Amino acid sequence: MNSQSAGQHIQKRNKPILKDEISFIVMHLLPIGIFWTGATTFDWVMCISLYFVRMFFITGAYHRYFAHKTYKTSRWFQFFLAFMAQTSAQKGVLWWAAHHREHHRYSDKPEDPHSMKLYGFWYSHIGWIIGPDYKETKFGIIQDYAKYPELVWLNKYYLVPPFVLAIAVTIAGAFINGNGWESFFAAQGGMSALFCGFFLSTVLLYHGTFTINSISHKFGTQRYETGDESRNNWFLAILTLGEGWHNNHHYYQSSTRQGFFWWEYDITYYILKVLSWIGLIWDIKEVPHHIKTSRSLAEAREKQKRIEEAKKAIDMEKYSKQPLV
Repeated sequence: MNSQSAGQHIQKRNKPILKDEISFIVMHLLPIGIFWTGATTFDWVMCISLYFVRMFFITGAYHRYFAHKTYKTSRWFQFFLAFMAQTSAQKGVLWWAAHHREHHRYSDKPEDPHSMKLYGFWYSHIGWIIGPDYKETKFGIIQDYAKYPELVWLNKYYLVPPFVLAIAVTIAGAFINGNGWESFFAAQGGMSALFCGFFLSTVLLYHGTFTINSISHKFGTQRYETGDESRNNWFLAILTLGEGWHNNHHYYQSSTRQGFFWWEYDITYYILKVLSWIGLIWDIKEVPHHIKTSRSLAEAREKQKRIEEAKKAIDMEKYSKQPLV
């Protein structure tokens, strides 16, 4: 939104402070190390695998569990989901989920942390993250999970999981690319795995995730009337394992499944469904028929009303046919 009248309502957003973002800049520069080390087949397999594995934990844990509570799980598996999601180096689990809840509360309104409509592509994609306005965890929005001390600890020490993963990747590279521990710091060993398998994968994962805040609020189709610019984008659904069905999600946030129809592939949902079969998660929330076949919430409520009235009529008919004692 660039009109002057609309601009009067836009909140002032502070610019990034360079000295506070050195680590984020360095993270983007470290993959250049590949030109020094080279990259083996194992390194590229690790890079691609860690992109999609961690994308699942971002979408299935950060988003569909911690932000939206679309299924239930045990306390120990909850911690595992949070730890694995934090290997993405996208800050802490409580920070991530709280800000996402705020996004839905104010989607494409001035209070939205990353409205592309109001603040432009670059701010919605990356500016809000590196700027000083959204550094703190908003515990008041995430009290339901902030009651767990282990999640608060993990949120505070959010760099522990990515550090552990980086060490593991380097060790794996040393043994598979080189000659074991002596290849830990070798170019064609641990270092090539680290630069390609971890750092490059992490940077790609950043921007794969960020596209949902930026591109999916600009390019795609709108099946439902949501009052914001959320759109369905089939290509982003591939990159993000199902998050690209963003207009669907904004229309009905309670569903574990974001690809509402069978042809809308949602890899994250499929994996979560398998986890429910083996008992690690349960109470997966599906999309009601009256929701996915309506265009607006008003139409959905009308459809639900008709369904309830039809069920009531059937029950009354069955009751009337019961023999009198």
